[in-house]
Amino acid sequence: MSLSTQPYKGTRDFYPADMRIQQWMFNQMRAAVSRYGYQEYDGPMLEPFELYAAKSGEEIVNQQLYWLMDRGERKMAVRPEMTPTLARMVAGKIHELPKPIRWFSIPNLWRYERPQRGRLREHWQLNVDVLGGDRLLADAEILKLAFDLMKAFGGEKVVSLRVNNRKLIDHFFKNTLGLSAEAALQVTKALDARAKIGEEAYSEWLNKIGVDVSKRDQMETFFHSDFAAIQKLVSCDGVTELTQLFELLEQSGIRQGKEITFDPMIMRGLDYYTGTVFELYDTSPENRRAMFGGGRYDNLVGLFGNHTLSGVGFGMGDVTLRHFLETHKLLPEFESSTDVFVSLPKIENRALAETIAANLREKGLRVITPLEVGSFGSQLKLATKHEARFVILFAETELERGAVLVKDLKTGQQVEVKIEEIGSFQGFSLLRSFNH
Repeated sequence: MSLSTQPYKGTRDFYPADMRIQQWMFNQMRAAVSRYGYQEYDGPMLEPFELYAAKSGEEIVNQQLYWLMDRGERKMAVRPEMTPTLARMVAGKIHELPKPIRWFSIPNLWRYERPQRGRLREHWQLNVDVLGGDRLLADAEILKLAFDLMKAFGGEKVVSLRVNNRKLIDHFFKNTLGLSAEAALQVTKALDARAKIGEEAYSEWLNKIGVDVSKRDQMETFFHSDFAAIQKLVSCDGVTELTQLFELLEQSGIRQGKEITFDPMIMRGLDYYTGTVFELYDTSPENRRAMFGGGRYDNLVGLFGNHTLSGVGFGMGDVTLRHFLETHKLLPEFESSTDVFVSLPKIENRALAETIAANLREKGLRVITPLEVGSFGSQLKLATKHEARFVILFAETELERGAVLVKDLKTGQQVEVKIEEIGSFQGFSLLRSFNH
């Protein structure tokens, strides 16, 4: 029986062309967040199962976690998210790290879920977090950074930030509707599924929770109100924080009603976030969906001791980002990974070919040589397949004059170059400048 050539369900093979795209995306991410002074960190792929049981949502732990027993009978989990590792690492050196802590990472993450567009079992995710500092100032910076991140990819004209505050939502569910924490959780799930399940099933779900008609009317009013209306309807810390946050963002060039809007439907899970919550949306008809999100998660570090440290952050997955870039044609045209192909028409030419190749590599060029002797025509075809910009050809007549032929595969132009002058050939000099 032959083995399948397909990767495990929900994962991807990264051929060189895919790796080129992924590395470009990661480099853009690193550049964007580094401009704000964030430092990169990483942690282990395996963590104790208890780390996620203590912090992650029930759905992740019970349904999506990949786990195993190691040889020492320890229950380990393959990381489904990065925030617990971040909290553990910060708690381990909380007295040594300068505050506020501005960190980012691009970890490989795993969740056992049904693969679909924008969501796979394995993915990479940019995580950006601030721990410490004034809460609202940190929230404003994270939101500005999130928008600037999309700007770095050229997508700022088709995205918008949608913001809410969990204190506002908690106040509405508890003080206005009189719901318990468990009932409120069920209501959020019903609201999230409403468009998929239809109005009849949605109504039955609310009946089971115990949400009567009057409460439903209040919900409809609340969840269809803009921020000006909410300010009149509700008085709580969440409204105050949102008001101040919008003022801070205005100072940073993020305007309410333009780059950012209030959306009471943004909740991000009831057992995790404690203040500002947000999602960044693609507003175009071609890809109308949430791109990524995050929010404030206070005192996660407290799971590891008596120290408290507030935090805010977001995570952006590589799958969703790549779909976004492809949809809006924002991926660049990548240059070939090969600058020069040095041919080998005869085995007697190998010493010269190796000398030339070594010389060009020392000058910063990406050079490949064939690993078998071939004819003039076959090696030209091979150089083309490798997408080389230039090919160096050894022809008897030119060799007798102490020269080689250099062919530009992009323009088709071919020139004779003295062997001792090959390292200073102008076309190669331009490539060196581009590579650096």
